Amino acid sequence: MHLLHQRGPLHDLPDTPQAYDAVLADITEQALARLTSEGNLEHPDCGDDIGDTSLGVTSLLALAWQRSKDPRLPEAVRRSLAFHLRERVYREDNPGYPNLRARGTGLPYARYVLEAGAHPIGDWPSTVWALLQAVNVLDTADGLVDDAQRAELLAVAHGYWRWLTEATFFNPQEAGNQAIGCIVGGLMLARHLPPEQGEPVRSRALTLYADEIRAHRVRDRGALLPPEHGGAYDNNYGPISLSFLAQAHRVSGAEMFAEDGDALARYIDARLTNGGFDNGGPRYSEQHSAFESVLGLRYFGRRVGSDLGRYRGDSRWSRHAVKADGGIDGHFAFMLVWQIQDSTRWHRTPSASTARHHLRAGTVSVAFDDRMTPAVVEAAGTYYLAAAVNRQHGFGPVLDGFLMCRPMGEVRVRDVRADGLTAKLVTKPVVGRDHVLRHVRSLYVTDGTSLWLTVAVERLAGTPYLLAGLPYATDDGDRVRRTAQAQVTSAGALRLTHPRSEGVDHFDARTETTQQQAAFALAADPRGYGNPDEGWRHLVSSTALEADPAPGAPEELHVFAVRYGPQGPFTPAFELDEDGLTVRTEAFTAVIGEVAGDASGEPELTLRA
Repeated sequence: MHLLHQRGPLHDLPDTPQAYDAVLADITEQALARLTSEGNLEHPDCGDDIGDTSLGVTSLLALAWQRSKDPRLPEAVRRSLAFHLRERVYREDNPGYPNLRARGTGLPYARYVLEAGAHPIGDWPSTVWALLQAVNVLDTADGLVDDAQRAELLAVAHGYWRWLTEATFFNPQEAGNQAIGCIVGGLMLARHLPPEQGEPVRSRALTLYADEIRAHRVRDRGALLPPEHGGAYDNNYGPISLSFLAQAHRVSGAEMFAEDGDALARYIDARLTNGGFDNGGPRYSEQHSAFESVLGLRYFGRRVGSDLGRYRGDSRWSRHAVKADGGIDGHFAFMLVWQIQDSTRWHRTPSASTARHHLRAGTVSVAFDDRMTPAVVEAAGTYYLAAAVNRQHGFGPVLDGFLMCRPMGEVRVRDVRADGLTAKLVTKPVVGRDHVLRHVRSLYVTDGTSLWLTVAVERLAGTPYLLAGLPYATDDGDRVRRTAQAQVTSAGALRLTHPRSEGVDHFDARTETTQQQAAFALAADPRGYGNPDEGWRHLVSSTALEADPAPGAPEELHVFAVRYGPQGPFTPAFELDEDGLTVRTEAFTAVIGEVAGDASGEPELTLRA
């Protein structure tokens, strides 16, 4: 089975002016055929996320007219705009809405569901989206609508801003993408208001960003990130936040948006595999965005000099939101408008810089988590997640069911490049069940095709093994499909084991359950509201690669050696002397220095082909 949402790399989508004109031409024909006598442009099957959708299509028609001057469009824009202003602007408080700071204000807002009292919790983001659709219409409406209709739309947009920032609590869902979107709406609105009204809106937007978003960023993998639904990063909404940061910088020029976007972009680059696969998040684990992410990945990929366009998006939403029949839905249409208006081109070469939380060369990559344990390993087109044993997750030595990968002290890292090889040495102090402090040294070396992992630890009593990953997915053309197979060779005996127990907290890679489905099943709240990252942490056991110690290791050490990638002879040799542990394989010789490291305590590593 294929993973549902992780499809082709986003940079594969044509983004020339001609390609975008073809997209707008298709939208025009769909919209003109759909336009009702009342002026409604909503998809007939739209039930939720509806408050901004007709206006979103209107904004696309206004942009299409600006570029093509199609004589059919002015009337369609005027009629559909009148529909939104007449039928989709609400001023009476939605029954049951929990986040109001002031009742009965009469300020306009948009509804997530049209029926009164039906899922009102979504009204805050829906109003953000409606504000963004409105300012896009204002940006492109010159010559399309008369002064009275334009003035009414501007008054409604200003009212949306006031409802979002005065009548309600700001960012009630703790969702970074929604909050930054609101800031963008204020910045764009301010340009259309008279100076005495516009400057307070702009100032308020910048202050809200600094005080309510920037000051509350969450640290993960060395980066400060806008919090997303209670977590540091979500692989669906995180790139969307990056798009909002790009637009905020484009319209305001404020350097803080560029700085924060650069930090988020470098973080995404570090966690993303070469093949564009990623998983994890506090709202979704594998539900990737598509056109909503293009602006940010393209804009900041160019700024930081990395190919962020390798990110695998959901190609069903490659240009705009659609319903099951493929018909356009105007939800989030502002993102298509902005990416058409932005002239940035994709940066298509990988970053050459060294980063603490990734190792990358050729078709091999390792993305490390905050504890410098691999989160995803990629080799030969296969992706390995951290495996689980006895409720413990990661890669590392296991003794009597205890996994040694959680650091008890500072984690040291040394990066080396030599003779076409790229290597990273990670040294962790860990404590076992016996309360003895040991140093686990993990050496990752790649030639761009294979990945060699060597793990050394002070000799353990009993029969330890290396937990070496959960084979989860593999590239299959433009798609990613599930797998339970691995191209891994080990110096010691190698086993691919599967859970002996059944149930949602035991993940068997041979089944058709996805990581996201399992994570939501273990989350505290329903799908879409529960935290899948938190749910996945409740996993008791999983399919796992288990590698026995390598023969011929020094008596003082247990050494484990595995190679991910093409199969073939693998007989590494090891020698311990005053210089440290020497590792010899068919491709390289490495010397891992003593635990004490250099004069500053940093680990020593030498490498040659």
